[in-house]
Amino acid sequence: MYRVLYCLRDQHDWKLVLLAATICVFSSIVAVLIIERAQSTSGVQRMHWVLTAGAAGGFGIWATHFIAMLAYNPGVATGYDLRLTLLSLVCAVGITAGGIEIGISRGFRYASLIGGAVLGAGIATMHYLGMMALNLPGHVVWAPDLASVAIGLALLFGAIAMWAVNQPAGKVLKHHWIIRSAPFWLVLAIVSLHFTAMGAVTVRPDPARAIGGLTLSPGSMSLAITFAAIAVLALCAFAVISGRRLDLMRDESNRRFRILLEGLEDTAIFLLDPQGRVTDWNAGGDRNNGYPVAEITGRVYADVCAVDTNFPVRYREALKKAELEGRAELEGLARRADGKQFWGQTLLRALRDGEGKLLGFANITHEITERKAAEDAVRTSARNLDAAISYMPIGLLLFDRNEHLILSNSRFAELYGLDPAVIQPGMTFRALSDHIVTLCLGERPDESILARHHARHMALISQPGGGTMLSDLYQSRSMSISHRPVADGGWVSTFEDVTERRVSEARIQHLARHDALTGLPNRTHFNDAFEIELARAAQNNEYLGMVAFDIAQFKEINDRLGHQAGDEVLKKLAARLVDHAHVDGRLVARFGGDEFNSMRRFKHLEDLRDAVQRLYDCTCEPIRVGDEDIVLNINMGISIYPQDGQTREVLLNNADLAMQRAKAVTGRALCYYDAGMDEAARERNAIAKDLKRALKDDEFRLFYQVQQSVVTGEITGYEALIRWKHPVRGFISPIDFISIAEDSGAIVEIGAWVLRTACREAVSWNNNLKIAVNLSPVQLNEIGLIETVQEILIETGLSPSRLELEITESTIIGDKVRALHLLRQIKALGVTIAIDDFGTGYASLDTLNSFPFDKIKIDRSFLMEADKSAQARAIVRAILALGKSLDIPVLAEGVETEAQLGLLREEGCEEAQGYLLGRPVEFIGTVKAA
Repeated sequence: MYRVLYCLRDQHDWKLVLLAATICVFSSIVAVLIIERAQSTSGVQRMHWVLTAGAAGGFGIWATHFIAMLAYNPGVATGYDLRLTLLSLVCAVGITAGGIEIGISRGFRYASLIGGAVLGAGIATMHYLGMMALNLPGHVVWAPDLASVAIGLALLFGAIAMWAVNQPAGKVLKHHWIIRSAPFWLVLAIVSLHFTAMGAVTVRPDPARAIGGLTLSPGSMSLAITFAAIAVLALCAFAVISGRRLDLMRDESNRRFRILLEGLEDTAIFLLDPQGRVTDWNAGGDRNNGYPVAEITGRVYADVCAVDTNFPVRYREALKKAELEGRAELEGLARRADGKQFWGQTLLRALRDGEGKLLGFANITHEITERKAAEDAVRTSARNLDAAISYMPIGLLLFDRNEHLILSNSRFAELYGLDPAVIQPGMTFRALSDHIVTLCLGERPDESILARHHARHMALISQPGGGTMLSDLYQSRSMSISHRPVADGGWVSTFEDVTERRVSEARIQHLARHDALTGLPNRTHFNDAFEIELARAAQNNEYLGMVAFDIAQFKEINDRLGHQAGDEVLKKLAARLVDHAHVDGRLVARFGGDEFNSMRRFKHLEDLRDAVQRLYDCTCEPIRVGDEDIVLNINMGISIYPQDGQTREVLLNNADLAMQRAKAVTGRALCYYDAGMDEAARERNAIAKDLKRALKDDEFRLFYQVQQSVVTGEITGYEALIRWKHPVRGFISPIDFISIAEDSGAIVEIGAWVLRTACREAVSWNNNLKIAVNLSPVQLNEIGLIETVQEILIETGLSPSRLELEITESTIIGDKVRALHLLRQIKALGVTIAIDDFGTGYASLDTLNSFPFDKIKIDRSFLMEADKSAQARAIVRAILALGKSLDIPVLAEGVETEAQLGLLREEGCEEAQGYLLGRPVEFIGTVKAA
């Protein structure tokens, strides 16, 4: 040890020693960096880096040795053998590279230690060869102990350096400094061997020995070796740094690429080994397939996710194809880890190194479930469309812009009786048109006919929206042909047999204008024809006769023989009218029920009257129904243009008015319109029309006339009397419109309004006075009368005992049993019933005996005659006596004088009402009960 220190202190130039140490440290660092670089590569690229590391380390060892030798002063002049010097450099580089290859190969146990020992052996080999290259006038004597120690130190520290280089970061001691200490151990291996070995050297001078070889001065040689070493090491360091930067760039690129891959929503990209087993299963594969890394790594992807047994076979065939051709594709149904199935499209790419060796495969699986579903939907739609086109009830042709046929369906051939083999794609529209025309006509016509037929179709096709035409080629069939342009310049033609539809349309049109039962024209047909005839009559200065008639006993026929017999009568009468119309030249129509109308133009009135009479005689001839001959009683009304009206509506209305007069006048079955005689009917019709809106327009008013006790003069109640305030006519008396309301049926709604209004008014009086309301015979025949009365009482809150309903005996005379039954039901509600106008009309004692009336009202006509007619006074006394005998109170109407009131008082009448006691008023103030 002292010899080593002595040698280092006394026999070395410290400047060159420091230079050598610098070269040693720099070369060791560069060599370790290159070794690390070599560890991250493989194949030829790894060998290149191993050789580079050997060159950097070997040259650094060699340069360190010779600069340190130049710092050595043995006390004699020295020189160097060039061949041995170069050989030492080659050995340093070669053995160092071999040791590095062994150390990083990890091909066997302790490979790193053995490789490091080989590296140390290379340091020793280089040193001792370099010492053998030393020429000096003397002999070099080696101390065996120090020389052996030096070699051992090189082997030891070299092994430690290689072991440190091969430690995975953070795996052994969880510290990174072990790897970073490798240059230190390599420097220690070089320095410890050199200076320990130099301590073993003793130079024995021998003047007889000549000095040969290189005789450069130590300073010049040290600078040359230093610059050369720095240059070589700088190049190696630059290569390492450049490689590191490339690695960083590649790693960053790989990181971004991996992020991109793992971010793909429906694509899984992973790597396979040459046998097709999964080696790199990224997050994208995990997310898209659901299999964890441990479950799928090392297995063939198709074996894990296959749904059917055929998919793994096809997958392996695709691997073989990819190996041969570079790529292969396949589609298949796969299963995720959760059991859900999906369609995947897999692309396999072969991965090879620079020498063409197969490294494995890249598997790119893209989920195409939605695309497959869309494709299936398209195929299904196409299949359905083909089926629809084939089985659609109309013929269809599709032509391109050059008039060439693209497709057709079988229905087209069926419609025209064509051989399907004739209709082929590519056939021109003109050729097909000529063929159809020839087939329909039975022979080929002139060219002009064919051209005209073709031009007719082309004119429709050339229109912006196409068009539709009815083919006239068949006499017994109607063919609707439509041409519609499409976007590419072609068009679609459809062919439909509309024969049945046109027959149905004609029938529907006939039914729309004719009566279904009799076949006669209906009201619409008659009105349209009448307008035409009216215009012609005005133009030709002619008369136009309008006849309206019906069957007087038609209801009786239906009731006695049945509706079927009634229909038979109508049909036979219609047939007779049609025959008469053919002879007489008139139009006859059925408006509905048993109502008929007829019209005809005439030059002379005498001809018109003769024709009307013939029509009437025609209708009166017996009609055989079953075993019975029925002679019809016809009510007929006639109006004539121009004297009876200028318009259809007026003439129709006037004929109807004349017919109504024929019904009303006994023995007059045929009546001509007479303005004077039919004016009353017209007035009634006008009032009936106005009645329909009067209630809605709030035109009715209620007036109340007081009823008093004859003896005490106290008020006992009020009678509600309706008045109509017409917007044009003013107040209209009930005498003028009640009967019309009863005939038209409007009395039902009006009567309900009167009852509701009167009850509501009576409730506001805050007393127990009665309110009397008249009931019409029509109301009493209504099924819902009882419900109406009960509903109004509940709605208004009026006590039933305060309501008194007044009826005349004519109200119940039609169906007495039913009417009295209804009255009993009303009376059961607590409502009182009074018989009005007693002593007139159909009054009889039997009525009083049949129903327990609550009051008898003497008609005003008897009281008005009582002053001057003893007979009238006798009737009044008789009615009053009858009331007393039956214990029914009697009220006398129409009291206008004191004498009349005195008579009633003398005869014991209980109640009275009339102008003497009070006129009807619209509003009642607060009234106190008697």
